[in-house]
Amino acid sequence: MASGKSIKVEQVASPQRRHHNQRDTLIGLGLNKIGRTRDLPDTPATRGMIRKVRHLVRVVGEGK
Repeated sequence: MASGKSIKVEQVASPQRRHHNQRDTLIGLGLNKIGRTRDLPDTPATRGMIRKVRHLVRVVGEGK
């Protein structure tokens, strides 16, 4: 995390009746309940994980 930027992500939907890989991705992001938010480093890996579960999460903000 050389740039120091972060992304704030909130879980807005349940992973029930979804593929287990999506549930695992949410856990990898540190989200496992609706309404939880996390500040995550703005890296290509994090962006890819968010893209994989974009129907279950919402990007609240991008900061420094």
